[in-house]
Amino acid sequence: LVEKGINQLTCISNNAGVDDFGIGLLLKGRQVKKMIASYVGENAEFERQLLSGELEVELTPQGTLATRCMAAGYGMPAIYTPAGVGTEVAIGKEIRNFNGKDYLLEYAFDADYAIVKAWKGDTLGNLVYRHTARNFNPMMAMAGGITIAEVEHLVEPGELDPDQIHTPGIFVHRIFQGSGYEKRIEQRTTRKRG
Repeated sequence: LVEKGINQLTCISNNAGVDDFGIGLLLKGRQVKKMIASYVGENAEFERQLLSGELEVELTPQGTLATRCMAAGYGMPAIYTPAGVGTEVAIGKEIRNFNGKDYLLEYAFDADYAIVKAWKGDTLGNLVYRHTARNFNPMMAMAGGITIAEVEHLVEPGELDPDQIHTPGIFVHRIFQGSGYEKRIEQRTTRKRG
């Protein structure tokens, strides 16, 4: 996407990435028009564009983000959630009361593409994620009109244990084996164990 110079993108991601990597590269190239995220982190370019008004931002509670992805995959047009009631997130949104509790109406995402990364996948598109990659990738894979999966290990059909598949191949339209993996995080916080 960076090399092709595609712009006016709306990106849906748990976070806004880090400087000079991933979504951070798209932001640096001014290719992102709107960012929908639950955590914006410490991406200096994201912050600069947000504060200057160059970038439209929709902050969404983390569980709502995941559920809007899931709803899209299930073919549901919307969900009701208590998250965000009484906050700026609720401005302009329908609020409905169920059993004495207020809920916001949130629409399912209408994503043309979903780009996900998995640890392992077969050539039919069945995917297996590791660790925190399971937090959002399975739901996002279901939400895309066309889902593109990058995997660390591409194997032949039958090599994956069917009980370990997190995203069935029915949701994946393109798959390829990537290389040169690097996991960048904003801050690594550790403590000594006693």
